[in-house]
Amino acid sequence: MLPLILIICLQTCHQKMELMKTEQMVAPVVEYKHVVLRDKLKVILESNSTNYFIYRGEPMGFQYEMFKLMAEDFGVKLKLKTNNNLPDSFDKLYRGRVDIIGMGLSVTDKRLEKYNMSVAHSYTNQHLVQRKSKDEDYYISKTNELFGKTITVSKASAFVESLEKISKKESVYFDIDEDDKFENEQLIKMVADGKIDYTVADSDVAKVNSEYYPNLDISLRLNSSDSLCWALRKDSEVLTQKVNQWLSKFKTTKRYRVLVNKYFNNKSLKARFNSKDFPLNSGKISDYDELIKLQAKSIDWDWLLIAALVKQESSFNPKAKSWAGAYGLMQLMPSTAEMYGVDSLSTVYENIKAGVKYLKYLEGRMKKKLRNEKDLIKFVLASYNAGIGHVDDARALARKNGKDPDIWTGSVDYYLLNKSKPEFYKDPLVKHGYCRGLEPYNYVIDILERYKHYKNIKFPQK
Repeated sequence: MLPLILIICLQTCHQKMELMKTEQMVAPVVEYKHVVLRDKLKVILESNSTNYFIYRGEPMGFQYEMFKLMAEDFGVKLKLKTNNNLPDSFDKLYRGRVDIIGMGLSVTDKRLEKYNMSVAHSYTNQHLVQRKSKDEDYYISKTNELFGKTITVSKASAFVESLEKISKKESVYFDIDEDDKFENEQLIKMVADGKIDYTVADSDVAKVNSEYYPNLDISLRLNSSDSLCWALRKDSEVLTQKVNQWLSKFKTTKRYRVLVNKYFNNKSLKARFNSKDFPLNSGKISDYDELIKLQAKSIDWDWLLIAALVKQESSFNPKAKSWAGAYGLMQLMPSTAEMYGVDSLSTVYENIKAGVKYLKYLEGRMKKKLRNEKDLIKFVLASYNAGIGHVDDARALARKNGKDPDIWTGSVDYYLLNKSKPEFYKDPLVKHGYCRGLEPYNYVIDILERYKHYKNIKFPQK
């Protein structure tokens, strides 16, 4: 039998461990000043056909563009996460992993108890989504006809509460199937494909998807106009106030009206959705994904990073040719291409293979030069764009001026950026002369930013 003191000590230790777990789970409240100090606004979005997606290799979306503009006006960088699991998104917000859930969220009593809700960024009605049918036993034209039916909606969505109110108010019984695997647009597609019979969607999303799937009927409105908002952490009062001030002002601008028309009232919505350039539907970024994946193995790079480079170089156009004479998907200069036995008449596969071999060559060269490989990828990308000689010059200038020649951001990138100025490129240490430094400087930033977006893509399951 354990002594009483030992039992008390064990209980105390257990309580302390539980308290430590709780403290680790719930981070301190982040306010606007903290967002500015860390230079990042952390937002979680859902990846779908309206809020955030990749089209023709570029990030787009109603919510994405709003947050991009907001971050610019706040003077900070936008850091995005994507998550189509709503309960998990709320959990991440609660634990302080993100600052805002940037989706179309209805205001419910349960949400108000735990989170701050922004002013409305848009307004909506909820619609029953069903297939067009003349079958009276299937087709629902009034809410009292829902009796005995099963309506599938995403778990933790506001649709659950709305349906419960309808059932109670009209004394009509039906099953609400809360699905924790599929998000709203996936459920809409499942209705169109005949896998489930009914779901619910906000009017804008319902309208867009009825353009994609002509066999859908969205005519039954389930509620009156509802505000769609963003969610922030409780007690983030100043940040909530700043967001509300920005959003209230933004909604009065022409830019806001342009975004609404672009994503919800555009005649080309169906063409966009059915396009091979729409990864959410096609399952690919370009026609050359498989070739890029194959070559990525030889350099041990993520194929999405190489795809981001190809997009930057040629916009996936194998016939692209630059003013300087570079050609093909990888935009190889003739002298570089000759090193790897290819020319302008070579196949797309040969062009990609040669380009990746050149990246591998540059990586090998830079590994021998850098003591710290933390920024290796940035040095390789800059060398691919401007040539390794100009990067060597920038490293020499950094070293001369007391900066770390192995660090890219805030050190070598600064000197490469300024190699277009005589006081930099005429320095005795510089061996390769003038460089239009803004191009490689932006090149590195643009590719790595696009790579982040490519990693956010939720490709359809095969």
